[in-house]
Amino acid sequence: MSAKRVTSQDVADLAGVSRTTVSLVLNDVQEIKISPATKQKVIRAAEELGYVPDAAAQALASRRAQIVGLILTRQPHQIASDAFIPQILDGLLDVMHQYNMRLIIDIVEPEHQSEAYLQLVRAKRIDGILLSGPRLGDNALKSLEQDGFPTVLIGQLPDVNFCSVDIDNRAAARMAVAHLIQLGHQRIACITNAPKAYTAPVDRLAGYRLALEAARIPYRPELVRYGNFTMESGYEQMGNLLAAGEPFTAAFVASDTVALGAKAAIIEHGLHIPKDVALVGFDDLPIAQYAEPSLTTVHLPVIELARQASEMLINLLRGEPQACRHIFLDTHLVIRRSCGATNNR
Repeated sequence: MSAKRVTSQDVADLAGVSRTTVSLVLNDVQEIKISPATKQKVIRAAEELGYVPDAAAQALASRRAQIVGLILTRQPHQIASDAFIPQILDGLLDVMHQYNMRLIIDIVEPEHQSEAYLQLVRAKRIDGILLSGPRLGDNALKSLEQDGFPTVLIGQLPDVNFCSVDIDNRAAARMAVAHLIQLGHQRIACITNAPKAYTAPVDRLAGYRLALEAARIPYRPELVRYGNFTMESGYEQMGNLLAAGEPFTAAFVASDTVALGAKAAIIEHGLHIPKDVALVGFDDLPIAQYAEPSLTTVHLPVIELARQASEMLINLLRGEPQACRHIFLDTHLVIRRSCGATNNR
């Protein structure tokens, strides 16, 4: 026979309090004041009995769904080929499990952004939003801001006051391009990670330009193309650059996924990496180390970005003071063989 399931009434009897008090303490309901001593009695009784709150009752008591929504503003086919996404999920789920929260993922195509956000919020299906890949000109976010709905950006946007966790994309891109310049390259092509409707590619392109400007190298728009998250877009845009006939000896590709497609196009055109074209990526995805040649890239702390964004959202939901911040994590350049500077993997 299975052991009898421990109930909140059992906890209440052991702690010498009402069942309502047990519910309020274990669901951390802040609106009702309960003395620290009583809280400790309830917590000790729950631990002693091995009581696990029922998820549905927990949500009802706190008037929350115990669910956080991750919104990815991409086309579905872009999600499937973007190796960045599994690392985001790794970081998010690590934190969500700690707090007994569930995560739902909504892939929002850019043309349907406004309706998707508001449907999630108005249906009360989620307690808060984590938004990866914010887009410029996203008017739906302004509605969320006006409503005060708990939202954290993985990335950042100008002109909105949401909490955010990001890196300094300009500085990171400038560092990558400066490395190529230090190796003697003067004609450096650039393929962004995404279209210019997103904030990260705009900032990474700005960093590319700043590095050229610091070295007094003229900016050549004919050497710039926009990727679209996928290897296919990198392959297409690098092929376009090579077919255009404008000479270049190096390329900064602002995403490892896009860079792998660009690499295939370079090889297909009969060129050698790094002898003919030195290549630097961005993200430091696990596959970058095992590419042939191994890919020099900017290390982006993806898992830590996701963890800190999750923690920030949880703190917002718990009503902790000063929970909302703008955090920037550090990046560094991982030098491998694709830029010709080292023979190490």
